[in-house]
Amino acid sequence: MAIFVTLMQQFNIYNKHGFHIIIGMKIEKVFIASDHGGYDLKKAVVDWLKKEKITFEDLGPYNNDCSVDYPDFAEKVCSSIQQQGDCCGILICGSGLGVSMAANKMKGIRAALCSETLSAELSRLHNNANVLCLGGRLIGNEMAQNIILTFLNTPFDGGRHLRRINKIHMLEGK
Repeated sequence: MAIFVTLMQQFNIYNKHGFHIIIGMKIEKVFIASDHGGYDLKKAVVDWLKKEKITFEDLGPYNNDCSVDYPDFAEKVCSSIQQQGDCCGILICGSGLGVSMAANKMKGIRAALCSETLSAELSRLHNNANVLCLGGRLIGNEMAQNIILTFLNTPFDGGRHLRRINKIHMLEGK
């Protein structure tokens, strides 16, 4: 039984018709960053992640004293994801658009801009997104929390979607 408990901690395991189905690895760590436009929402999200005991690493900025460039923080989060497998990222800028564009330039990154929970669910279920992008000037704290919970708790569906993701990765560098 101890082995199964260990597996349950490492993987998303579902019981369907009496069979245990391993869908994919659980997200063990979240890397989070923002630019100045997303700083206030990032600060609220970081406080909430602490309260929820979700393992995370804040990659900055650590204050809102000056304007910063979102590509620099997108690179920090995405590089961390590339180096560590069982993790995901949260990037926040004013609209979420800039960080999503920057993140999607990096190899192996599938960033999804989400402003409600259905997009977050589908980004994980069908696209196996590994970076969640949010618009700090467009959504409130409670909506951000709901989106993040959905993103973190939705497994990748695999199947026909894996073929499509492989095709996306084949486009990298073209």
